[in-house]
Amino acid sequence: MNVDLESLAEATSGAIGSLISTTFLYPLDTCKTKYQADARSNGRTRYRNLTDVLLEAISNGQVLSLYQGIGTKNLQSFISQFVYFYGYSYFKRLYLDKSGYKSIGTKANLVIAAAAGACTAIATQPLDTASSRMQTSAFGKSKGLLKTLTEGTWSDAFDGLSISLLLTSNPAIQYTVFDQLKQRALKNKQSKADKGTSPESLSAFMAFLLGAISKSIATCLTYPAIRCKVIIQAADSDEANSKTKIKSQKTVSNVLYGIWKREGIVGYFKGLHAQILKTVLSSALLLMIKEKISATTWVLILALKRYLLLPTRRVKNL
Repeated sequence: MNVDLESLAEATSGAIGSLISTTFLYPLDTCKTKYQADARSNGRTRYRNLTDVLLEAISNGQVLSLYQGIGTKNLQSFISQFVYFYGYSYFKRLYLDKSGYKSIGTKANLVIAAAAGACTAIATQPLDTASSRMQTSAFGKSKGLLKTLTEGTWSDAFDGLSISLLLTSNPAIQYTVFDQLKQRALKNKQSKADKGTSPESLSAFMAFLLGAISKSIATCLTYPAIRCKVIIQAADSDEANSKTKIKSQKTVSNVLYGIWKREGIVGYFKGLHAQILKTVLSSALLLMIKEKISATTWVLILALKRYLLLPTRRVKNL
């Protein structure tokens, strides 16, 4: 069986990086998700800001509930990043082999990233839906993974899939913006370094800064879809007037109209600052950890391959 070890190493290191960053930032993610899912009803909202979510957990003695659903989230995060990094690396190598090019262009890179993102969204959508329902449940009342998924129909497990596919444009926008900013930064460095060597890469700090800027721009442009997805996937309210909530409206168009009617245009960007903070920190941690362990992962996979092939060689020699 021929396995693409380079893609496997990329996928494994990316998945481990995602697992660690998700665990570390999970309380922030829970507060962000509950705040985003809070839809105004009768002119009132439950949370005025992100801090209110944290204070509610503390006042009710449910601080540990900030971690409700972390097992499902970690499983979804690990699988999604593994599928994405493996798919991206595999599609990229396949494109280079078939086209004969030595490098990949911007347009082809965007298409490959979108294809890998679509595969990831389809493969992990039920886990994503279950995770959102667990996080948005009342503190201390979150249910298990199987019970959460079996509460509704099988199609309910794929709530928000269309938006998830739409949101594959987020990394495409991020990459395009990052590439343009990177070219300008390197051009400015090259113009200042006429005498010496021309710079070929960005510094670690500059790469982080441009990555944060590009991710923030991509998040701002796609945020209405992000909040719409959270509301669709959120757990049903236990309150008596829950039928007036936006959550009861399952279609994307109805959710968008509900936000407009109850909260106005500002409602489309509720929780944007928390989303940017969490996303930028998560991406930075993921890439930093991935870069640190990628070499080690590659060595371990090669060692495992040799160990598995060793018995076969001995049998042949006998």
